[in-house]
Amino acid sequence: MKNIFKNTTLILGLLFLAVSLSLTSCNRSDDEADDLPQEELSDVLLRVTDEATGIPVVYDYQVNSTTNPNVKLIDGHTYDVQVIFKNGDEDATEEIKDAVDEHFLVYNFPNSDITLTRTDDPEFVRADGNHVGIKTKWVVNKAVKNTSAAAQLVLTLYHEPVTVSEASSVSGNGVVYGTHTGGETDAQANYNIIN
Repeated sequence: MKNIFKNTTLILGLLFLAVSLSLTSCNRSDDEADDLPQEELSDVLLRVTDEATGIPVVYDYQVNSTTNPNVKLIDGHTYDVQVIFKNGDEDATEEIKDAVDEHFLVYNFPNSDITLTRTDDPEFVRADGNHVGIKTKWVVNKAVKNTSAAAQLVLTLYHEPVTVSEASSVSGNGVVYGTHTGGETDAQANYNIIN
């Protein structure tokens, strides 16, 4: 009888150990490869194409730089804009596509009147129907609303937000496109808006 008890205890102990190890190894998700922490990014580029000329201009925000790029926008013009994340020479934007449901961009335009529409290709549309915001269209009503204050774009990439929405809201003298709850900041880039 003691042998049966010992064997049962041994089997249960080994089973518990196997389950524990399996849970521990499964607890580590594959998210590590999908993260784009700010310290691993070297550049956040905006490829801005004026629909009137069809000529693209690339503005390069270099992470940890003390200066922000000046994005020149003309009132009344419409622009097609694409965001590109770089880690040195490597295009890190692909990592967002590979984990599209874990990412979302918020565009904040303090002191600008710009109407933004998300125009992402299907691979950058989340399962909840929201566009990540890699490609957008900007209609510039007024690039700089108040000339005595700085106009900017604060572009923030969130990782694993709990909820997201493409809705816009007025914030001070500008507009914010996109809202989220939860998650962490993968990257934030600042650009000056000039006219």
